[in-house]
Amino acid sequence: MLEHFCECYSDLSGPILCPVLGSIIPLFIPNSRIRPIRLIGLCASLITFLYSPVPRIQFDPSTAKSQFVESLRWLPYENINFNLGIDGLSFFFVILTTFLIPICILVGWSGMRSYGKEYITASLIREFLMIAVFRMLDPLLFYVLPESVLIPMFIIIGVWGSRQRKIKAAYQFFLYTLLGSVFMLLAILLILFQTGTADLQISLTTEFSERRQIFLWIASFAAFAVKVPMVPVHIWLPEAHVEAPTAGSVILAGIPSKLGTHGFLRFSIPMFPEATLCSTPFIYTPSAIAIIYTSLTTSRQIDLKKIIAYSSVAHMNLVTIGMFSPNIQGIGGSIPPMLSHGLVPSALFLCVGVLYDRHKTRLVRYYGGLVSTMPNLSTISFSSTLANMSSPGTSSFIGEFPISVGAFQRNSLVATLAALGMILGAAYSLWLYNRVVSGNLKPDFLHKFSDPNGREVSIFIPFLVGVVRMGVHPKVFPDRMHTYVSNLVQHGKFH
Repeated sequence: MLEHFCECYSDLSGPILCPVLGSIIPLFIPNSRIRPIRLIGLCASLITFLYSPVPRIQFDPSTAKSQFVESLRWLPYENINFNLGIDGLSFFFVILTTFLIPICILVGWSGMRSYGKEYITASLIREFLMIAVFRMLDPLLFYVLPESVLIPMFIIIGVWGSRQRKIKAAYQFFLYTLLGSVFMLLAILLILFQTGTADLQISLTTEFSERRQIFLWIASFAAFAVKVPMVPVHIWLPEAHVEAPTAGSVILAGIPSKLGTHGFLRFSIPMFPEATLCSTPFIYTPSAIAIIYTSLTTSRQIDLKKIIAYSSVAHMNLVTIGMFSPNIQGIGGSIPPMLSHGLVPSALFLCVGVLYDRHKTRLVRYYGGLVSTMPNLSTISFSSTLANMSSPGTSSFIGEFPISVGAFQRNSLVATLAALGMILGAAYSLWLYNRVVSGNLKPDFLHKFSDPNGREVSIFIPFLVGVVRMGVHPKVFPDRMHTYVSNLVQHGKFH
């Protein structure tokens, strides 16, 4: 019994404690020794990544319950504990988080010369918080930890941002997401008052009255919709991406938006099923409009980062349509695109980062004919563009197609608008690639060209491998998630 407890404890606590230790050790090293600081941060993040799939060995996909549950008494007088667990939903989000952090450290390897120690510390603290969010089984900490993630992100945008408006973008990002979550805190306090415990598993089995469900659902929706982000509370995302450093854009695209969709699937949908069914038209309408609106807005942008940012909003609003389609195809299909969204936009932001490092501009009009001067980057960009278009054989396709099927079963008009948005997505993706890579060189604006070096190519390879691996052999995802999704549909009586 003791050996089993210790084994489970290490399986979950290891990936959480490792980045904490990695963020503390550099604090005792002088700033002048930046190379050992970077190596410590990289090693800590790599160990966390290699350790994160360990629970898969003993993971039981036949049950929807949380496994490897750990509990640490935090506020015993208030019956609030630090409960951790893992299930078919959180398993892959943890792996995605631990995958992106080493990439972000490598991206900032040479660029973060100022405050390098602080950058490593902020990155690892951010990793610890995000892993804890996806494994948290305590409603109160489920609110506290996602809001804590805002702090290192605020610092990274505000300190290492690329332009003079970085302070404004950092405050906009922080205030938008924080204010939206105030209503979530009220909802959690009301849940604690009714259930008398901070155990999420007990809260999920508690039956709330229809009126209370609607109130609690609206309160949680206000918090999660901002994080996704859904239109019209998406304004903070393009600005944050434009001002953030490349590593900041990679993690912004990869994880924070998943906090919102993960919150819907973990909290709102299973806990308030009747309110979820009533609110489906309320979700479908802005999501469908958002897909068309952001796709058209993307084609009007002149900044490369803003183009990818608005494209990101369109993809995430397609995910919300899938999550609120009350069937297995819609809900199950919405999870792989979340994981794909952590790979494809991140790779595109890295491509933009390579161009910006060399030419110090992100304006589309200055680029053209890169296929003849930067063939390797052009090939990588083409592969990422295909994935952004949801081409068959890529990671985006395996989720967006089931979402369309699930949405069509519920509302054919919404499914048609979502399909139209996918067509527009292919159109602006091809337009952007043709504008930047094809055509004639513009020597009046750009003079020196150099393809990605060995370090940069090594950063791109894991993204390309992940995109193809998910697209060609996606079976591992339904195998791990099917039981959780089926239980979610049956618990909500959606079938």
